[in-house]
Order: sequence, then structure tokens, then C-alpha cells
Amino acid sequence: MSSLLHLQTTGPLLAQDRGLATLKDISIRLKSVKNIQKITKSMKLISATKFNRAEKELRAARAYGLGTKEFFDKADIPKPEQPKGHLLLGITSDRGLCGAANSSISKAIKVYLEGEGKGKEVKVVAIGDKARAQLKRLYGSYILMHFKDIGKKPPSFADASYIAQEIANSGFQFDTADIFYNSFKSVVSYKTSVQPLYSQDLVSQASKLSLYDSVDPDTLTAYNEFALASLIFFCLKEGAASEQSARMTAMDSASKNAGEMINKLTLTYNRTRQAVITRELIEIISGAAAV
Repeated sequence: MSSLLHLQTTGPLLAQDRGLATLKDISIRLKSVKNIQKITKSMKLISATKFNRAEKELRAARAYGLGTKEFFDKADIPKPEQPKGHLLLGITSDRGLCGAANSSISKAIKVYLEGEGKGKEVKVVAIGDKARAQLKRLYGSYILMHFKDIGKKPPSFADASYIAQEIANSGFQFDTADIFYNSFKSVVSYKTSVQPLYSQDLVSQASKLSLYDSVDPDTLTAYNEFALASLIFFCLKEGAASEQSARMTAMDSASKNAGEMINKLTLTYNRTRQAVITRELIEIISGAAAV
């Protein structure tokens, strides 16, 4: 009899404890999601501010890239008869939380290395820690050099000139090169693009180079060095605008998802709380009736 009374008295208390524990767990989870939503909203505002600046700077920087691209397109540069080597430049950032902005560049480089790059002397210049981190495990032998601290500050022409100078001083001989970068389209879209580059020997063999007046070897050397730096600068600016727009979109989606989770958790919390109150009332009424 005493054991039966013990079970009758402890059973409801255990059920009540379980209900309270569940309420506490839901409350902790709800608070955690609300804090995450505050962080994602703040990151969205920061990215929006950085994006506005990056977009303005991109408009001015496009003159550097578009002018050089137009020259290479109109000069009719031939393909190398005996290729020396091929250089790949992957422009990413040091930071994540921007969707597939970084991984799309690394994926495009991997596709090239496993396809067209097989059997060729190919080297990779990783601009940004994300490109290096995503390529070094399987393709570490291809990495010629890498540059970090990309994305912490808006890229400048001095940064592009430094990268171009380091490539020139690396000693790697190449006829052609490709820059993999994200081309900014709109606030919600970008496109992973490839910009070709050519060595001075190939540019000097262009069939339509004679259309330009006063192009002596010294002028061509100076222009080719400037073309490398200007295209890198152009691609850095395109990548910076794409990165901030992608991060802004990603943080906006994260904030919306957090809001949906908050609504579901609030509903679950209220239902659980109501169930606990109802159960306690039933226990009180049953106890009073038994007396």
C-alpha cells in the first residue's frame, strides 16, 4: 500500500518536471536563435554599407579592365605554337558566410585542372585564403604562391600592382593565363567568369598590332605589365562587389530563416506551457475531488 501511494505521489511530479525541463530547453533555444538573428541582421547592415562603397568604386575601376580586354580582343592574339606554361589566378576572399562566392571560384579551377589542365605545366596563384584552403588538400602541388588579407579592406591598384610584380618575379614562364573571378551583375546575382591574359611574346605576334602607332618593344613591355596589374585590379573590384552582395543576400536569408524558427519555437513554447498548466489544473482538481 505504501509503495502504491509512493508511485501515485511521485508520478505527477515526474511528469511536471519533464514539462518544466522541456519548457526550459525551448526557452534556451529560443533565446539562442534570437541572438543569432541579431547577429545576422547586423552583418547584413555592415555588408550593405560595404557593398554601396564597393559598387561605387567598381564603376570607376571598370575602365581599367574593359579597356585592356578591348585591346586583347581587337589585337587578334595567336595561340602559342609551343606552350611554355599556363597560369591560373583564383580571386576569392579571406572570409566566408557569402554563399558560393568563394567555392564557385575553387570549383572552376578544379574543373580546369582535372580537364584541360591535365598534361600541361599549370600553376595556380591563390588570391585570398579561401582559394588556398579549398585547393591545397588535393591540388597543393599546383599552388605557386598565395596572397591573404584580401577583403578586409577595399582592394586598391597598389594591391594589384604588388600581386602582378610578385608574379613577374616568381620565375614561372607562361604564355597564357586565366583569371577566375566573380563578375558582379546585380545585388542578387553574380557570375563566375574567366579573363584570359597573354605574355609579351604572344602580344608582339598579334596580327593587328600594327594598327596601333608607335608600339616599340619598350612600350609593349610597359603596357603588358600595366595590363596585368589593371586586369587584376578590375577583377579584385568585381570580386569585392560580388562578395559583399552575396554576403548581404546570405545574411538576409539567414535572418528570415531565424525568424521562421523563432515563430515555430514560440508556438511550441506556448503550447507546451499551456499543456503543463492544464495538467497541473487537472491534478489539483483530481486531488480536491478525491478529498
